[in-house]
Amino acid sequence: MVFERKLYQKMLEWKNESCGRSALLIKGARRVGKSTLAEDFAKREYESYLLIDFSAASEEVYRLFSDLSDLDYIFFRLQMIYRVDLIERKSVIIFDEVQQAPLARQAIKHLVKDHRYDYIETGSLLSIKKNIKDIVIPSEETRVQLFPMDYEEFCWALGDKVTVPLLCTAFDKRQSLGDDINRRMMRAFRIYMLIGGMPQAVESYIETNNMSEVDKIKRNILEMYEEDFRKIDSSGRAGILFDAIPAELSKNASRYQVASVVPGSREERVREVLADMQDTMTVYVSYHANDPSAGMSLSRDPDRYKLFLCDTGLFVTLAFKDKDYTENEIYDKLLNDKIRVNLGYLYENMVAQMLRTAGNDLFYYTFPKETSNHNYEVDFLLSNKGKICPIEVKSSGYRTHASLDAFTEKFSGRIRDRYIIYTKDLRQDGDVLYLPFYMTMFL
Repeated sequence: MVFERKLYQKMLEWKNESCGRSALLIKGARRVGKSTLAEDFAKREYESYLLIDFSAASEEVYRLFSDLSDLDYIFFRLQMIYRVDLIERKSVIIFDEVQQAPLARQAIKHLVKDHRYDYIETGSLLSIKKNIKDIVIPSEETRVQLFPMDYEEFCWALGDKVTVPLLCTAFDKRQSLGDDINRRMMRAFRIYMLIGGMPQAVESYIETNNMSEVDKIKRNILEMYEEDFRKIDSSGRAGILFDAIPAELSKNASRYQVASVVPGSREERVREVLADMQDTMTVYVSYHANDPSAGMSLSRDPDRYKLFLCDTGLFVTLAFKDKDYTENEIYDKLLNDKIRVNLGYLYENMVAQMLRTAGNDLFYYTFPKETSNHNYEVDFLLSNKGKICPIEVKSSGYRTHASLDAFTEKFSGRIRDRYIIYTKDLRQDGDVLYLPFYMTMFL
């Protein structure tokens, strides 16, 4: 299936505004749909296209990019190999999985300057050291990121283009939906949480309506990610850190506790591994902001962070991957809003995913309570118009919000809006806006 993706509009803007002066580089984790989107765009927007899949290209194709002195010959050979007629300024060449062909990526500078055709690159692991060693990264790239399908794209896949615009209107007007509608919306949203936004998983759900089949797809994707981690980090640390994300979040600790996951690891080495993990775009890092302000990146603590998966559907499967099949118990509990308190970290990962997909960097803040050895914790911090917006996530027990109140008192002059994200209907209580989880996408 070819699903409608929001990034398509940005690709159109690139085509119309760039007019061939830059290549489009689509970044993203593996299996988020980069190749499908690029080819669909090429079919719709050009008279012809040539797709080079570098994961399966011949040695001859690879050798073509080792000598750029005769572009006429390169284009002639490519057209002969792929049996495609390229038309000047009306055709596009797709470099799929370009991370596997560093010389082809480096050639973009010269190909764009030649200006005969447009170029789209797709790839993951693009910044991993071995994939950029000894090459010049072209500046003639317009870079965009494709995330897993967001909730609106998921609704589109199910044939629903009405719900999310109506929710957006309710959010803008601060209008409650009513308890009955909210319950139905939360149930529909929990289906999205379980399946996630990987196109293969969504396709399996649409075709089979069988969560066991969906789970098999997600397990295959997770195995692929773990193979990638072994390639980029032979010590095995990256894979161990990845597998431990659900367990670390379930502890409700103030940071990812590396020492308990990979004992004896040096901080410098862990930072390097973490940077490589981020380059795979399979994880999101939320850093502790030591001095919460509009410029939170300036005060982020590089050794104090939480890790989230890029897709909550994958998170569900990873959290229970010790079983042959993610048993129906967890699916049933989520769908029927009977989730145990210690499974609230699923919702926290969902909020992290939605905030990141909406274009927000992730930050959080903790500070000690005066009357005990415990900490206050604000789950997420957003920057908006020179102020900060603290967010507290509540999968249950939403009537009190001590951390949000204490944070407000501590940084009253810096705060713009305050949010509680929870399972109930939208409502305003003083200067706190209570939002159901599915409205996180509008922040």
